[in-house]
Amino acid sequence: MATNTFRINEGASRKGSIFSRLESLVRLDAVFEHGLPVKYLPHILFVTAIGIFYIGNSHYAEKNIRKIDRLKSEVEDLRADYTTLKADYMYASKQSEVAKNVRKLGIKESLQPPEKIVIKNK
Repeated sequence: MATNTFRINEGASRKGSIFSRLESLVRLDAVFEHGLPVKYLPHILFVTAIGIFYIGNSHYAEKNIRKIDRLKSEVEDLRADYTTLKADYMYASKQSEVAKNVRKLGIKESLQPPEKIVIKNK
């Protein structure tokens, strides 16, 4: 049998990782060669502040969207309850239903139409 030997893969060494390619393209070593470039610090802080503001604004907008969706579903539920209760009230206030409920108390429905009382001035 053959013995195991260590072989270097030539294809993998040429490719490298994404970060090594990015590092070779950006060349940050040349920028920081003489220390931290302070002249770019206000710009970096400004971009950082805008990024933080943008992230915070996105979170705030998402929270409001979730709140609006929750309130919409709550309004739909309340509208359904209102419609149901209104239909029940309209049914219960019909003359036949009122007469049926009052009959239990011993009050009978009048069969005579109401009469208008007229008072003559002297």
